[in-house]
Formats: sequence, structure tokens, C-alpha cells
Amino acid sequence: WLGGLNKPVDLLAAGDGSGRVFILEQAGLVRLVLDGQLQAQPFLDLRARVGSEGNEQGLLGMAFAPDFSTSQAFYVDYTDKAGDTVVSRFHVSADPNLADPASEQILVQVVQPYANHNGGGLSFGPDGYLYISLGDGGSAGDPQGNAQSTATLLGKILRIDVSPAQGYAIPADNPFASGGGRQEIWLYGLRNPWRFSFDRLTGDLYIADVGQNQWEEIDFLPGGSPGGVNYGWNYREGFHPYAGQPPAGLALSDPVFEYDHGQGCSVTGGFVYRGQALPEWQGIYQFGDYCRGNVWGLLRQGGAWQARL
Repeated sequence: WLGGLNKPVDLLAAGDGSGRVFILEQAGLVRLVLDGQLQAQPFLDLRARVGSEGNEQGLLGMAFAPDFSTSQAFYVDYTDKAGDTVVSRFHVSADPNLADPASEQILVQVVQPYANHNGGGLSFGPDGYLYISLGDGGSAGDPQGNAQSTATLLGKILRIDVSPAQGYAIPADNPFASGGGRQEIWLYGLRNPWRFSFDRLTGDLYIADVGQNQWEEIDFLPGGSPGGVNYGWNYREGFHPYAGQPPAGLALSDPVFEYDHGQGCSVTGGFVYRGQALPEWQGIYQFGDYCRGNVWGLLRQGGAWQARL
């Protein structure tokens, strides 16, 4: 469909009816596609602010505000020159096909102890809040215990209200809004959520969490559910014990699907299909594996999950 790209890591539309397609390149460019043609001039160039594009760092995620047509605001997640995570708000310039790089307002900064497991996904939920995925900080096996600690943002999916003109607010129903952990946390116990998405019809949340040695998993949160769910890393990898014994009474949520490293090595999350061209694909969540190129469809029917390669 399109060539001339360098390490593309995400693709999205603005939802403003323009038909434009935006593609993130890991080194720090947001490329623009107009009428099927890749434009020479990028929509946004962050290469001077983005750190190494090696390993799992770089420009990793982007989301357009739900009211983008009027606010002209969008959000990006990147690894800075120090190797730390930055989530920023930008605005478009007077030219609708060019962002204003000087408009950056940094909202969230998270120190990354290692160069891998940066997460980096951004998406607005059906509630209008911005969701942010962060890996456990890296290395192997979560040596700092970040995923199970509610005192850190690492190994989590965050949920914040970006409606204030400056900074952000904490939604009142966030699980730790009143204490007991970092107020931004929505979900925890994750290793490296590499792409999560909401079913635009039901509001269900799908999370592809990259595994450690043996198992890749898909986690799930039904639309309208409260936060605070613990997906088990690093006590578990997929359905299987990994390290240590969880405390008595700690509720861990199992994945809805897993596959072993005989079928791949690193899951990449996708989307639930809600288009019109392929009615037989309605409601099927599609995701893939980085190493093998395998693509699966996952469908819930009558409370049971079915997967097809």
C-alpha cells in the first residue's frame, strides 16, 4: 500500500473527516498520507527531542483528542534523550497539515531504569479520558517489582483527564484517586503492554502484553468495568506461575488468550473490527506476533473465547 517509511510503529486517523492518515516513525517523525500519497514534509518532527530509536525506545504512541476538529490538540508518547518516557500535548499550526512543535506541553514524565519495556501506547477511551501504557521498566523478570507496586507508574495503564488547559486532572473513580497508590493508575500487573485498544462499539478494552520467556497474552477489561484490575505479572506469565507466590487474597485476572514461543515471541495488539467492508469479521479482535508475522482473530461467543490463526 505504501513504501518509503523507516521503522513505522503506529498508524492512525484524526477522526475529523479529512481522510488523512498519520504514521509514526520510531526515530521521531509523524508522517502524513494524503489521498494515498506519503508527503515529503512530516506532520511533526521530534527527532531533536527523541532519544535512541534502538531497542524499544523512540516515538512510540499518539492519540488525537476526541474534539480534535475544534481543539486541534493531540498527544504523543516518546522516549527523551535521557531515556525516560514523556507524554505531551501538541497543537496544529495555522497549516492543518503541520503541527506546531513549539506548542509542546509536557504532561507526564516517567524515569525509565532500563532501555526496554517502555510501553508507549496512547488512546482515548469512550469516557473521554486519556489512557497511557507503561511497561515494567525493563531488564528481565521485573527485577524492581514495578508491575505489582502501586507506588510507581511502571507496569501500568494510566487514566487521566486532559481537559484542563494546563496539566491534567485525576478522574474521581480512578482506583487510587483517594490513596493507596499513584492516582493516575487504572490497571496494573503488566509487563510491557505493546498496543491496547477499545472496541468502539462496546467499550471493551483489549491489552496485548508481551511475555518474558514462554508466553504471550491478551488481557481484557469489559466496557464499563471499574479499574484496579491486576493482570498478574510478575507472579504469572500468561496463565502460568512465573516468580514468587502472590499474597493470600490478592485477586489476579487471567488473560483471555495466550500463545507459547513455539508460535512467536512478541505480541503486538490490534483492534476489534467494526468496519463495513468485511461483515464476517464483525466483532473480531485482530492481533499479531512480531517475530513470526502470525495474525490471529479472537472472538468471544457465549462467554467463551475462540481464536483462529
